[in-house]
Amino acid sequence: MTDSLLTNGTFFFPGPTEVRPAVLAALTQPMIAHRGPAFESMYGRMQDALQVIFGTTRPVYVSSSSATGLMEAAVRSAPAGRILSIVNGAFSARFAAIVQACARDGDVLDVEWGKAIDLDVLAERLRGMRYAAVTVAHSETSTGVLTDIRAVTRIAHENGAVCLVDSVTGVGAAELRFDEWELDFALTGSQKALALPPGLAFAVASKAFVEQAGAQHARGLYFDIVEFETYALRNQTPNTPAISLFFAADVQLPFIAAETMAVRWARHAAMAKRTCDWVDALSARHGGALEVAATPGHRSPSVTSIGLPSSITGSTVLAAVAQHGFTIGSGYGKNRETSIRIGHMGDHTLEGLERCLAACDLAFDALLR
Repeated sequence: MTDSLLTNGTFFFPGPTEVRPAVLAALTQPMIAHRGPAFESMYGRMQDALQVIFGTTRPVYVSSSSATGLMEAAVRSAPAGRILSIVNGAFSARFAAIVQACARDGDVLDVEWGKAIDLDVLAERLRGMRYAAVTVAHSETSTGVLTDIRAVTRIAHENGAVCLVDSVTGVGAAELRFDEWELDFALTGSQKALALPPGLAFAVASKAFVEQAGAQHARGLYFDIVEFETYALRNQTPNTPAISLFFAADVQLPFIAAETMAVRWARHAAMAKRTCDWVDALSARHGGALEVAATPGHRSPSVTSIGLPSSITGSTVLAAVAQHGFTIGSGYGKNRETSIRIGHMGDHTLEGLERCLAACDLAFDALLR
């Protein structure tokens, strides 16, 4: 398995991430009928792998869209009532914006960027007002913060709410056990830790969530969870899928399942630790100039956001690193020029990451001398 992972990759962007050549090659296969037996057989193989990846026996929905589409599906299918959005970065803020755009009554629980929600604060907020649902980012891609979604879901349930989980940079990198943790709805995108091209999104909903969704009358059509459930049970999609992307997923998803989730989670954790240790060493060498944005104990295994000194900008760092043959990411949102992000996810390895960090070392030593 390790021999087939990316040891020579140069694209450490925080999504989309680098895709193995074998997966890219699958995109060139000729078309098949999406209502025929060949497609249904492929969908079934994908289901077997996706259920391992999500830790579930439930059907996993496959949408020909970005993950944002399934975020909207979650909101439109959520129980009637007010929705509380935990916002600790740009992408959890997007979830809150979707609540508003779908004309749902909602409130925001603001958390300082770089930090995870204080569970006692969340519990107090949910006890103080009746909410039907809570939205949360598992791995906040803009800041590299990891949130304990198992605990958030438990607190939501204790207060009569369901929990809608954006795990776009979580699934495939961070531990997630849908059934064991009694999650309600969790989604991800193809282009992050699953190391697929952009354009597919995946989600799981509990049986109870789907049943109550049938009573919601503004679910729309394209992202109707009830429709996804009905068709998934037949190994089909509700509408014409992006067949070429399914071919790629049919190669990659069993590859992920074969690695096993425990090994994949450990590999991502090791890459995250190595990146944070590298930041600390680099910062010490340059008088404390840099810092990891996320607080210890709440760091994503898939992306690390690094705060920069005021003397340099994110775009300057990216250009300097590119001169050494590697691509990393700028900060996001309000942190665009004050930070950089290194995506260490998907099929990247510690060996490949070392090459990227060496290039970053050269860039920073030149910029901070």
